[in-house]
This record gives sequence, structure tokens and C-alpha cells, in this order.
Amino acid sequence: MSDVIELNEIDALLDYHQDWTRLLSVTPGGSFYRSLEWLRDYWTHFAEDQKLRVLVIRDDGEVTGIVPLCIRRIKSKFGTCRIVTYPFDDWGSIYGPSTACPEQTLTTALKYLLESRRDWDMIDLRCVDSDSFDRGATERALATNGLVFEKFLWNQTMFIDLNQSWDDYLKSRPKKARQTYLRAERKVPEDGEIEFFRYRPGGEARGEADPRWDLYEQCEQIALKSWQGSSTSGTTITHEKVSQFFRDSYASAIRAGAADLNLIYLSGKPAAFCYNYHLNGYLDGIRMGYDSELSSNGLGRLLIGRLLHDSMDRGDQVMDMGYGAVGAKKYWYTSMDNVYRYVYYSPTSPIANVLKLSHQVAGWFRDRFSSGEAPDPEFQDNPSLPTPGKREALAGTTSDRVKSGSKG
Repeated sequence: MSDVIELNEIDALLDYHQDWTRLLSVTPGGSFYRSLEWLRDYWTHFAEDQKLRVLVIRDDGEVTGIVPLCIRRIKSKFGTCRIVTYPFDDWGSIYGPSTACPEQTLTTALKYLLESRRDWDMIDLRCVDSDSFDRGATERALATNGLVFEKFLWNQTMFIDLNQSWDDYLKSRPKKARQTYLRAERKVPEDGEIEFFRYRPGGEARGEADPRWDLYEQCEQIALKSWQGSSTSGTTITHEKVSQFFRDSYASAIRAGAADLNLIYLSGKPAAFCYNYHLNGYLDGIRMGYDSELSSNGLGRLLIGRLLHDSMDRGDQVMDMGYGAVGAKKYWYTSMDNVYRYVYYSPTSPIANVLKLSHQVAGWFRDRFSSGEAPDPEFQDNPSLPTPGKREALAGTTSDRVKSGSKG
């Protein structure tokens, strides 16, 4: 028999740390972004006026799923709307519960939300990769609860299949991709002796929890010398608004054995970096940059190639390159997957009904006058890897709608 425990204080989650870690290890697409460690750092820095509603699902007394949710007030042109959503803010590209059985866990969680206090106007689940790791679990859970929902394209993320040999991968790349990478391998050494260094400690459980702040600070120094140094987006590792969050989450990733720093040195000088999370064979690209003053011969391409080669040799499974900056990633990714947003409008909420009508009208015009799906323009031509802070994007962006059942 299933029951739900709701937790509203971040410190209360510590009682379930072992369960959370255990479940994350068997979660499809279970990246470090879904960990308790990452959520605590995110909540410390960005909780603002959000309210935590983490649902712990138990079956016959055993914890079988954890669904991190929050209540957030979003301003729209029609007024303020309260949504129940994932506490994620697009820091990465996909998110969801920690569980081996996403459909069962989400079905129980949604049922609980419908039967408990109604402190929300909309259920708004974002960053759901329906066609890959989620495998339709979110849609089926909504339908099982008899909910009429709408499905919108949220973004498109790029994956690299690492479960292959480097030679096979390189052969599969377009001719121009191979040429530009091999050119970087030939030309960069003209600027200095190359050293590729990867730091991936095993974490506290393995007695490997030295954060090597010297390496992280080298990444910051490179970032300041790259385009990130003049960026005003507020999302780079050195930006004053988020630099401490990046440092705190890096320390947490080190302790959890989920940090992955990659550096290229030219004649002993830090020249390029790529900072990732890694967990259960899943790599999340966080930030990267290079010092063009040291070399303009393809430092970035050289670093990515060395990183991927090493990951394939190590047995990593997949790398999520995030969304945006398609031009910079087009030679590397092996698949581009749609990521969706699922919305259920409470029929008893006036603002939810107004927004539902607004979305439907916008969708009708797109159906009639546009061709195909397209992500929200906010997500296009982004020079960084995964970017946070799309809280205001309430309007639907595609005509991809799915309706199932009916329930108030």
C-alpha cells in the first residue's frame, strides 16, 4: 500500500538522504541535478519566495520514490499565478523524480496533490524528456489521474552517445567535423606543449573528497579571459550573482563523487576548461571556456575531443550538452531530443482558466499560421551551456497538445 510523506523544510530532507542516493542510482537519467545535494545548494541560493513541497512515496513502508516540487508565484499579463513545479529553473535540460518507477511514483504524487490542500492554480511540470529517459511516464501518470493536460515544447537538448569507441564515434561525424577537430590536434601544439588533465575524485564514500580549489580557480581564471568575462547574462561561473552558488555546488559534487573538471594546459599554462557533473555514467555539461590569447587554433574543439575520447575509454554512457548554441555543438552531438512542459489547469482557479484560454488561442494561431514546432525564442542562440531563470515563460510555445480524461 502506498502512502505519501510531505516535507516542507530543506533540512528535513536529510532524514532521507540515504534513500535519495539509493533511488538516484536506479533512476533513468538520474543525473547529479536530481540529487539532494544539488537541491540543497539551489534552495539555499534561490529559494526566494518559493515554498518547498517534496513528496516522499512509500510502498509498504519502503521509500520507492522522491518527487521534489515547489510552489512558485509567477506573474503573467493576466495576474499572478501559483504553480506547482520542479525546483530546477532550467539549470540543466531535464528533470524529474528520483525513482526506479517514474510512472508509479508520479501517479501517486499527482493523486496526492489533487487530494491535499489546493495552494496552486496550475500543475506545471517542465524539463520532461518524454521520448528518452521519461519514456512517456509523465503523460501516463497524468492520464491515470484523469487529468486534462496540455503539452508544450520547452527546449531541445543535445546528447552524445558515449557507449562506443572513439574511432567509431569519430568516423560517424560529418567530414567537416573530423577535419576541424584533427586540424586542432595538429595546430594547437604549435602554440605550446599540450597537457590534458581530468579531475574526477570518487567522493567522501571512497575517501576522495579533496576539492582541489586550485583547479577550480584555474577554471575561473580561464572563464574571465573567455567570452564569459564580459557576459552580463548572470549565468557564468564568475558572475557575482551566481559564482558562490557554483562554488557551493562544486563542493557538494566533490563530496558526492559527482564533480568532473577537464583542463588543457599549454606549456604549463591553464588554457581551456570544461566543468561537468557526472553520475551513474551520465555527464552534464555545465560550463566551458578557453583563453584565445594563448591559442586561436581550436582550443575548445581540442578539449571537447580529448574529453569525449577519455570518457569513452572510461565507460561513460551519455553526455548531455544542454540546449542552445547549436552551432557550437552541431559537430559533436549524436541526437537532439525534445524536452517538454506539461500543464494541468485547475478548473476552480480563475487565473488558470484565463491562462488556459490564452494558451489555446495562441496555439490556434500557431497551428494556422506557422509550420512545425519551435522552441521558445528565449532558448535559442544561447552561448552558454544550460542556463537558469526562465520563470516568466508561462505562455505555451507550440501546438503540440495532448488531452486525456477529465477531472476537476
